[in-house]
Amino acid sequence: MKALFFLLTSLVSVQAFATELPDYESKKIAAHTYVIHGPIEFPNEKNQGFMNNPGFVITNTGVVVIDPGSSLYVGRMVLRQIRKITDKPVTHVLNTHIHGDHWLGNQAFDEAFPKAAIMAHPEMIKAAKNGGADHWMNLMRSMTNGATKDTKAVIPTKAVNDAIQFKTGGFTFSILAPGKAHSGTDIMIHAIEESVVFLGDNVVYQRMPGMQDATYRGNINASEVAISTNAKHFVPGHGPTGKVELVKSFKQYLSIIYTQAAVYYEEGLSDFEMKPKILKKLSDYKDWAFFDQEVGKHISLAVLEAEKAAFE
Repeated sequence: MKALFFLLTSLVSVQAFATELPDYESKKIAAHTYVIHGPIEFPNEKNQGFMNNPGFVITNTGVVVIDPGSSLYVGRMVLRQIRKITDKPVTHVLNTHIHGDHWLGNQAFDEAFPKAAIMAHPEMIKAAKNGGADHWMNLMRSMTNGATKDTKAVIPTKAVNDAIQFKTGGFTFSILAPGKAHSGTDIMIHAIEESVVFLGDNVVYQRMPGMQDATYRGNINASEVAISTNAKHFVPGHGPTGKVELVKSFKQYLSIIYTQAAVYYEEGLSDFEMKPKILKKLSDYKDWAFFDQEVGKHISLAVLEAEKAAFE
């Protein structure tokens, strides 16, 4: 009986992991552009790793998808939302950077549309091939308690870099790739006719960023590049879509931490000594998700970057 019970519970667990992710409805943000805003939380068993903002643009001949999510099931969920609006084929999938919560959903689109061009920065492709794909698949499996175990890494095959444009179905997509920003593998995508910029994690909003792979100066520059497009709509990697003010708000957060850390570093303060002083200038951000958990790390990283800059 114990063996039978163990077998049944194991089957239930496997079946639970094999279930499709519940639908997250897409939001129309421009005439032909939609975004599925992921939950503001870390990957877990319930969300199957879903936490980013997949987007798609419906052109005259097909669909261009940006950042299809963190797993096979998230990608399939994104495809279901597309199918609620159009039966056109997916022609392009763009991945904004190496962090797996944004691109491991490629598998769903590769299975459904094997001729679709899967595109990313050349450094993202290189990093994925050199262990990044395995790292992120293992991390997602661990954080979701095995819920993403059926996911396989479909690495982009078409490299795109800064200032490249491509046209499809009457729409123009411009690639923006300022260096050393969020991960060193980043692109942003400007859908010109839609006046929409997909920011990747170069900009997040109402949620604290991960800065472990970023540089402050590079990320601030990326924000400035996004602002210079004069687009009407901006889609952050995490958090709600909005106008240019969201980009300016994020840039201000980075600027406050970096400039203040540099000043206090020159005065000889350590990171824990300067933290209370910097926090006084960050009152506009104290309600952002994970603020208390992350702000100390951000200050420490800013000190390291300021120290490095002092010797350049």
